[in-house]
Amino acid sequence: MQAIVLTKTGNASEAFELKEWEKPSPKAGEILVKVQASGLNFADVMARKGMYQDAPKIPCVLGYDVVGEVAALGEGVTDFVVGDRVTAMTRFGGYAEFAIVDTRGAVKIPSSMPLGEATALTTQYCTAYFAAAEMVQLHKGDKVLIQSAAGGVGTALVQYAKYKGCEIFGTAGSAAKLQYLKECGVHHPINYNETDFAEVIKKETGGKGVDVIFDAVGGNSVKRGIKSLASGGRIVCYGAADMTDKNVFGKLKAGLGFGIYHPAEFMMTSTAIIGVNMLRIADNKPEVLKRCLENVVVLTEQGIFKPLAGKVFPVNEFAAAHEFLEGRKSMGKVSLIW
Repeated sequence: MQAIVLTKTGNASEAFELKEWEKPSPKAGEILVKVQASGLNFADVMARKGMYQDAPKIPCVLGYDVVGEVAALGEGVTDFVVGDRVTAMTRFGGYAEFAIVDTRGAVKIPSSMPLGEATALTTQYCTAYFAAAEMVQLHKGDKVLIQSAAGGVGTALVQYAKYKGCEIFGTAGSAAKLQYLKECGVHHPINYNETDFAEVIKKETGGKGVDVIFDAVGGNSVKRGIKSLASGGRIVCYGAADMTDKNVFGKLKAGLGFGIYHPAEFMMTSTAIIGVNMLRIADNKPEVLKRCLENVVVLTEQGIFKPLAGKVFPVNEFAAAHEFLEGRKSMGKVSLIW
């Protein structure tokens, strides 16, 4: 089978090769999916740059999510049949014509659902749902800040916060993205290149702060975010985009920018910092992943979640797709079509 293989770290145009790769076979509890579309995630960019410690040893095939049809069943699989259309989370291996999936990381979807939308449901919408529904509980009237709100996870978080009746602050880096956020229902769109989100929050909340922050940026953004929390506030961290495109000293500075904390600080302010890594959940609590996937599909069918196909690239333009995502040009999910 054909696969996009990471052969070394570096720029997308040099790090990957489209080449023949051994076709996998499903084991007990697994299905083999004939891939129609492979989703791209920022963790893939981090892995390509050698900054994602969970990535497999090079040469390897990256990719966390796929959409396709079930091509073969492993021993004991009874909840899927060959031909079922699924969206699924892979533990790498998604950048290929065929991918292995644990059945607890897959869910059936309608044949009418577009590829670009379907690829967003697993990694991005599951991350958003897990962060907003499992790790915190949003309530009507809560003030919520969503960093990188125009991205895939950000869009899902905006939709969920809107569904819950929250007052939403959202950051993005261009006029087009700010307009998109307004159309999505963000009450306070903030251009992070021009405006300090902390100052906006201070002004709009009368100095009280926000109840929940979802942060995919990392670094100093987290440190400033913690200071913008109201009593009882929580900051949920699920990414570190600020650490890309930096030399070793820049990465060290960004890492230190997170800050150093003592539990007493959070006790005194009744606040919390929460980390989210869906790979760890998939590995150690697959039943939680399955629950999130099923709820995401239900919310999508109800029209609460409206996945946005950010941009779809043909598979032979994988380098351009990576560069597009890395350059933070995307709104919604970026996918590769096989």
